Amino acid sequence: MSQFPLTNEQLQAQAPALFTEEPHFDVSDKYHFIPTIDVIEEIRAKSWYPVSVDVASVRDADKEGYQQHLVRFRHFDDLLHPQENVVELLLFNSHDRSKSFVIAAGIYRFVCSNGLVIADSVFESYKIKHLGDRENDVAHAVANITAIKPKLMQKVHTLEAIKLSEPEKASFAKSSIALRFEPHLQIDYQDLLVPHRDEDTKDDLYTVMNVIQENLLRGNISGVNKESGRRFTSKEITSITKDVEVNQGLWDIAERIAFIKEPTIAQAA
Repeated sequence: MSQFPLTNEQLQAQAPALFTEEPHFDVSDKYHFIPTIDVIEEIRAKSWYPVSVDVASVRDADKEGYQQHLVRFRHFDDLLHPQENVVELLLFNSHDRSKSFVIAAGIYRFVCSNGLVIADSVFESYKIKHLGDRENDVAHAVANITAIKPKLMQKVHTLEAIKLSEPEKASFAKSSIALRFEPHLQIDYQDLLVPHRDEDTKDDLYTVMNVIQENLLRGNISGVNKESGRRFTSKEITSITKDVEVNQGLWDIAERIAFIKEPTIAQAA
């Protein structure tokens, strides 16, 4: 993740799919193709700059260059004055119908280089449909995310102010297991609560969420397959879809915990 904007040359080197000029041959004639780079330029014009890009792997070679991709943007103000946590704009797309254009919001935490995606229950994502007219879609989505930035940062402060007991941290970890592991895969929930740096040895809800998130995403969690009896070690999540699913699920659990612990503060945030 760069702390500086990526140039188009850097974007093309890392993700040629952003510059694809036509949809995959298998899509319908009614498919409204939108080159990703065109939307990137629109977002840039509104003072949000791309800082990272992820591209999904493909099984079929003919999907290369058309697959799902994710571009993260950071606002000019946050690039000029970096903070520990910043709101990011997330742009999802594909050129093979596997993913429609979606603009959403996320929180990036510098201390552990984690990118948290805001759950739909907290912040509505905006779809730019491939079918039909997209007039003002990008401007509308970017304007709304820009306007809600202070509210999202207030939510972070709210989660940081809520302290969890050891049993409550255990409940959070146990609730998160299903986001990554199937029911027949058994792990020790305590492994999800192991911090990887001194800054994460805290008891606040936001830090605990980040510790669990890092352990779920980075892998190296040992367990047992209850059906076969074999031991396994989880791998790092590289799927864009799964990464977002885990992130959104964790944020949703944290929101529910906040409402249980401090309903008045959580509702005000």
